[in-house]
Amino acid sequence: MHLLDIGGDYTDRNEDLERYGGFVGTTLGRVYYDEGRWEEVEKLEVQVMETCKMKFGADHPDMLTNMANLMSTYRKQGRWEEAKKLEVEVMETCKTKLGPDHPDILTSIINLVSIYRKQGRWEEAEKLKVEVMERSKTKLGVDHPNILTSINNLVIIYKYQDRWEEAEILDIEVMETCKTKFKADHLDILTNIVNLISTYWNQS
Repeated sequence: MHLLDIGGDYTDRNEDLERYGGFVGTTLGRVYYDEGRWEEVEKLEVQVMETCKMKFGADHPDMLTNMANLMSTYRKQGRWEEAKKLEVEVMETCKTKLGPDHPDILTSIINLVSIYRKQGRWEEAEKLKVEVMERSKTKLGVDHPNILTSINNLVIIYKYQDRWEEAEILDIEVMETCKTKFKADHLDILTNIVNLISTYWNQS
């Protein structure tokens, strides 16, 4: 049977054709993405996004996924302002729909931090990273691995701004937490010692 010879009434066929068209568009978009053909990728993603918005509404989960895909395409091209605009829109929609402490919100904030870092907007990146860290502490506990990762990312932000004393304080905090949580020869502890040495070196 031909792939589109699906039987049923006109409405069923119409819905199946839409699903098939979406599948073809997504698959073709993946091919373009793998080949780095960003203009073609963007054109398809915008088309899918607009169709999804018209059919399901602006806050549908598929819509947010499509926006995230388009944002990724912008990031691949270094189009940081456009990527930021979409990420903020995704984040605000998620806050309204899922609540301010949903895991997807933290993911959006982390993505936005990455965009700000790429733009050299360190104050904004720092503000959001502190927000992620504090939320994670409340939700996961102070010694959760995600907290340590957040602190390390904040250390990086401080180092890019030559704020070595603040970086040192956080480096020591991470190292002491790791000592409590892991054995003395654990790889994470050794990594933190190296990071702290680097911090001291840059202050000298």
